[in-house]
Amino acid sequence: MRFWKKEPRNSEKRLSHPNDNLYVTLSQGFPSDRDQVAIHTPDKDYSWADIEALSAQYAHALASLKLNEGARVAVQVEKSPEALMLYLACLRAGYVYLPLNTAYQRNEVAYFLGDAAPELLVCDPAFLSTLKEVAAECGTEHVLTLDAQGQGSLTDLAAGQSRTFNTVARQADALAAILYTSGTTGRSKGAMLSHGNLASNAQVLHDFWGWSSDDVLLHMLPIFHVHGLFVASHGALLAGAKMIWLPKLDIDQALHYLPQSTLMMGVPTYYVRLLAHEGFTREVCRSMRLFISGSAPLLEETFRAFQERIGQSILERYGMSETIMLTSNPYHEDQGPRVAGTVGRPLPGVNVRIVDDQDNPVAEGAVGHVQVQGPNVFSGYWQMPEKTAEEFTTDHWFRTGDMGQWTPVEGGHEYLSIVGRNSDMVITGGYNVYPKEIELLIDTFDGVNESAVVGIPDPDFGEAVIAAVVPLPGQTVDVDALNDYLRAELANYKVPKQIHIIDELPRNTMAKVQKNVLRQQFAK
Repeated sequence: MRFWKKEPRNSEKRLSHPNDNLYVTLSQGFPSDRDQVAIHTPDKDYSWADIEALSAQYAHALASLKLNEGARVAVQVEKSPEALMLYLACLRAGYVYLPLNTAYQRNEVAYFLGDAAPELLVCDPAFLSTLKEVAAECGTEHVLTLDAQGQGSLTDLAAGQSRTFNTVARQADALAAILYTSGTTGRSKGAMLSHGNLASNAQVLHDFWGWSSDDVLLHMLPIFHVHGLFVASHGALLAGAKMIWLPKLDIDQALHYLPQSTLMMGVPTYYVRLLAHEGFTREVCRSMRLFISGSAPLLEETFRAFQERIGQSILERYGMSETIMLTSNPYHEDQGPRVAGTVGRPLPGVNVRIVDDQDNPVAEGAVGHVQVQGPNVFSGYWQMPEKTAEEFTTDHWFRTGDMGQWTPVEGGHEYLSIVGRNSDMVITGGYNVYPKEIELLIDTFDGVNESAVVGIPDPDFGEAVIAAVVPLPGQTVDVDALNDYLRAELANYKVPKQIHIIDELPRNTMAKVQKNVLRQQFAK
């Protein structure tokens, strides 16, 4: 395979630097003029000097709590530049960052705190009373606050601290972050990512996607997720590139800032909604060099509509919480075309194979299990050695859980196509949803005999979560009350878009629920 490669800036310095702390790697890309704008928000600008100073003050604030070396810091806050500073501060102080989706409810947060045993929880002030109780129950000693405006008790604690901080030395294999990804049994798993995992992926993407200090990233993604925190933010920081920082997708704001931007990352929903607006034109995108889509499958109709409207092809790539990015459609035309329905070729340093149930290579073009290797692949699941052992082969390949095949494309290349999953996971709006967790809740509701949750194609979210519910004999199920119950217990994106009451679940001769039948039925 032939890959375009650009010599990384400061490459010799990166290789020879004795401190493998990810912050050191990222900061080597900061421009020499630290007064340049690094982050622009509609209300305020932050310079590169501000990033260094604020992350230093936050690091001192964390250190003042006398946390143990390698302590976990759980964070459930709204997106703000200060939230990014908190992440960088955790790296600089040598702590392990544990981001939590802002949609998680009390019981979900309780599980993560109980499992990861963080010494500090940083939360939104609006939920302090509830989460302080949860933290106490789970043995989390410290609770601080940070709101969407970057204010709270954490900011107060950091205010009087020094604006310089000696970043703690860390080896490449030292733990930097834990990202929880649910399992099909309903028990969430904490993927352990090292400083080296994150740095290697950032450096590869820097070269492969042609990042430079002239780029301006339109950042509208959440930062509790691999896509927004690691892929997008790391890319801009390592390149010394400016970020236009918006709290979420807002079409009017996006159309305002696109002419000032060169690069955008989004989930497929973002592109569907932009295309639905008549103001999304080639003229608005005149300075854009790259649109990237990920976290969920991009429908071919969206890919084609975007090509026709904007005159560019969206670059689709493939990754997961345990590995960050694995494959990518090409950036440069001499690498090959961007092909709808594929996720491209393995990134430099990453190996991908497709195997059968016995881990043997499948025939050319056949569908099989996707397995991967590379310096970006995580070391295992937090406190789950048996599960970790299950997910790695004897020759040290990680089982992604996805089904794929190699697809021949123009120019004699082969691209990876993800054709399904060997679990029932649903990806909606870029977020993973595991049906078992929802089914267990539904089955405890009054009048419910059993249930099945599936995903069906949705032009806006990629997939929509749908529930089929079978009542107990002679009883009825109040759908509105069930909806209210689920909304109180689950993050919004997990709540089914539709609940169907049916007489019985379709089953095969072995009494296994045929979810494929349900998908076909509800997709109509």
